[in-house]
Amino acid sequence: MKVLFMGTPDFARICLSAIVEDGYEIVGVVTQPDKPKGRSYKLTPPPVKVYAEEKGLAVYQPETLRDEAFLPTLRELCPDIIIVAAYGKILPKYILDFPKYGCINAHGSILPKYRGAAPIQRAVMDGEKETGITVMYMDVGLDTGDMILKETTPITEEDNFETMHDRLAEIGGRCLVTAMKQLEEGTAIREKQDDALATYAEKITKADCIIDFNTDAEELLCRIRGLSPFPLAFTKTPDGRLLKIISAVAATGASGAKPGTVAVVDKDGFEVVCKGGKKIRVKEVLPEGKGRMTAADFVRGRRIEAGDMLKWEK
Repeated sequence: MKVLFMGTPDFARICLSAIVEDGYEIVGVVTQPDKPKGRSYKLTPPPVKVYAEEKGLAVYQPETLRDEAFLPTLRELCPDIIIVAAYGKILPKYILDFPKYGCINAHGSILPKYRGAAPIQRAVMDGEKETGITVMYMDVGLDTGDMILKETTPITEEDNFETMHDRLAEIGGRCLVTAMKQLEEGTAIREKQDDALATYAEKITKADCIIDFNTDAEELLCRIRGLSPFPLAFTKTPDGRLLKIISAVAATGASGAKPGTVAVVDKDGFEVVCKGGKKIRVKEVLPEGKGRMTAADFVRGRRIEAGDMLKWEK
């Protein structure tokens, strides 16, 4: 099959590499335009573009897909199949209808749960015990197309957004290759989704990152893990400075202090009281204006003391 790939971030890059390594003919790679990053706002290419150019693949970065703007390129490339992984834009019907084998997407959840923009983060934040990849035919809805195959993987207490992202990207690449072979052989299934079971994984916002210590410790730890290493859950120190928490674990014992109180400060870090008196032990932080550091180093810098109240605002 002649393959047109559409994707943008690292998740998509890993999926694309699996297809390339399996020997498929890639007639083109479509990714989003370069975007300014950093303090200098230097134009930076997306990971998919960097990888594609390293492999000598033709790269296309259309500003828009609307009004059949990409149709002339589609006709020129004439792909048999379009593979999509985290492209970042909704595909118009003329693209979905173009290839012989359709548009196939690797989605980072077990559909119909967690349709939408942030399925990996939301699954970890919600305390799910497993997630996975669903390869599906794309349609005009948001992750509503018929499913071809799925593969699940556990979410452990040691996993965060980063580890799950990387694992699911590897699974996604493998599943896409399997689905493509099934399509070629005529053995691919079409399993309709049960819309009654659908849930939505909305884009992560600033409000999602605010740490409310008047929350169960287990729920709070899931939120911290689901937002690490980016964009990171945060609170504020008594002097009003931002404190992002990279990692934390459950602490032993309980406290009668109010939620948000720093109950313990020692050479290994510090503990904060949550709802019901349970505590979390903070392991790594990103203080405002500083680099990432261990909570132990943060304590040694005398930036926090027992009895301090960490703030949060909705």
